[in-house]
Amino acid sequence: MSDKSSPQTIGKLAIIGLGLIGSSIARAARERHLANVIVACDGSEAVRDIARKLSLADTVFADPVECIQDADVIILCTPVGTYESIARLICPDLKQGAILSDVGSVKKTVVSAISPFLNNTIHFVPAHPVAGTEHSGPEAGFGTLFDNRWCILTPPEGTPESAVQLIDRFWRDLGSKVEIMSPEHHDLVLAITSHVPHLIAFNIVGTAADLEQVTQSEVIKFSAGGFRDFTRIAASDPTMWRDIFLNNKEAVLEMLGRFTEDLYALQRMIRWDDGEGLHELFSRTRAIRRSIIAEGQETSSPDFGRGKK
Repeated sequence: MSDKSSPQTIGKLAIIGLGLIGSSIARAARERHLANVIVACDGSEAVRDIARKLSLADTVFADPVECIQDADVIILCTPVGTYESIARLICPDLKQGAILSDVGSVKKTVVSAISPFLNNTIHFVPAHPVAGTEHSGPEAGFGTLFDNRWCILTPPEGTPESAVQLIDRFWRDLGSKVEIMSPEHHDLVLAITSHVPHLIAFNIVGTAADLEQVTQSEVIKFSAGGFRDFTRIAASDPTMWRDIFLNNKEAVLEMLGRFTEDLYALQRMIRWDDGEGLHELFSRTRAIRRSIIAEGQETSSPDFGRGKK
């Protein structure tokens, strides 16, 4: 949307929640000089202490209302289940013309939860950076997390174009590619690309842990690449994912229905020795993997580009 010759500078940026995403935004914004003042808030005293030690913000608050005073852009980086209570608390004190945004992985329920607390002087531009790791907390963040990753904006109808452009430019300055879509379409797309895969990972790791015939030590000792990658996904923040599934249940259940039907079809192929059908399916799925690599969203290296920790 905008000329990227020089970064846009926000007067005062407020970040509520200093987990992986919030702390990464703070780091990237400071490193790239995207705000004159960066303030942050977190409900955990331990997190606040770490944030101060790491100099993630100019000031770190315990109270969200204190944090957002005179802020030009406010970004919610807490679990989506907290958004309604936070919006109820801070919206009356947001300054005229302030832009409220978020990083939630669900959008339809987020818009519904926050919209009642908005007024004509506050602009809401929901965002979802499609980036992350299995790690959480302020120490897990890093300033290049969003480089070459997609950020999806889902502005409600009637949102001023100037507000959308500002948040669009902010994410591009953080290193992201930006796309705009409706909240409903976002939730459907993410249900199949992110939410259901996580649900499958949680389930398969849980199944392995519950097997009586195979000890947990054997599961750990003999984990091949496939299961090991599932455990990486299943190690994601439990509070965040609980809220995602409860707030995107409609799209997740629809995609789970489709997945179950396809799983039954795969089961029949194996049962009836349908080698041709299996080969065709695996060829199609292999092509998807290659497309993801070609898009620059992954690498072809054996460790998936993540390296040793």
